[in-house]
Amino acid sequence: MKKLINNVEDVVKEQMEGLALSRPELKTTYEPRYMWHEQTPGQVALVSGGGSGHEPLHTGFIGKGMLTGACPGEVFTSPTPDQMYECGNQVNTGEGVLFFIKNYTGDVLNFETAVELLHADGIKVGSVLIDDDVAVKDSLYTAGRRGVAGTVLVEKIVGAAADKGYSLEQCEELARRVNNNCRSFGVALDACVVPAAGKPSFVLADDEIEFGVGIHGEPGIERRKFTGCDDMVDQMFVELSENASYTRTLRIFDREEGIWNEVESTIEDFGAGEYIAIVNGLGATPEGELFGVYRRLAENCEKAGYNIARNMVGNYCTSLNMEGVSITLLKADAEMIELFDAPVDTAAIKW
Repeated sequence: MKKLINNVEDVVKEQMEGLALSRPELKTTYEPRYMWHEQTPGQVALVSGGGSGHEPLHTGFIGKGMLTGACPGEVFTSPTPDQMYECGNQVNTGEGVLFFIKNYTGDVLNFETAVELLHADGIKVGSVLIDDDVAVKDSLYTAGRRGVAGTVLVEKIVGAAADKGYSLEQCEELARRVNNNCRSFGVALDACVVPAAGKPSFVLADDEIEFGVGIHGEPGIERRKFTGCDDMVDQMFVELSENASYTRTLRIFDREEGIWNEVESTIEDFGAGEYIAIVNGLGATPEGELFGVYRRLAENCEKAGYNIARNMVGNYCTSLNMEGVSITLLKADAEMIELFDAPVDTAAIKW
């Protein structure tokens, strides 16, 4: 293993220190670990987090028009409830705290604990589960679909809504609507190396891809032969466009009663309309190759009647040094596009 790190146990802390030095407006606490910026009084605070190794997700998206705070765990390891609890207390302006939770078992359990603790303190708090990965319905780390790069769109769109003064209830409803109209699918050409392991998390033959890979290297649908970029993107587009609507049971916190309710919610069908697209590198894919993927994606979308109204091409939700790509499509209404266009100023994206 050859990486730009010192000691394995210091990786997350030293990378947080570097980010904080590069963005002086960010504030950092190391015991427990979280980062935040000062939220404008009267606005809902938005907090996310998860295992490190997916940068710029989540700390790279803290700033005006996006997240208020983020809680990084160790590499590919869920943050602890005290991180979310302390961060939620820190960023609360009185208008409420909304957690965005990628659907991984450890993240869900720990964030839900933080919701309960904050509620017990009298803080208005809610959470939204993100499960945009259509590759598998259950995986090594989840019950249900995984949360991946669709998280970026939830954080951007709802971040703009919070800036505009949306209430906690309005932000929750919008986040669930974005998630339910969003689908992602990933493919790996080569595995990542987790620093603590020091070796690739899996091995692919030269002519193989992991079709439907997870952002921790979890297996997808199957290993397939790699025949070229266009053919691979065509196969990914089939999975995204032809995936049927999907109803699952979500746990939603009832702030009045202080209990979790189980509510059925449906990921919507796709079809002709306006879309926001992300072609996302998984960490080691050259940017030029990502634009090659976008070229073929645009051709597929045009044939299907999907008008790509907005797009992002780059590294937004990575898997350390994994070579590969994911595609995210959000069927967007006018409100979502307007909020996507709103100003944002973070380490990873700015417009």
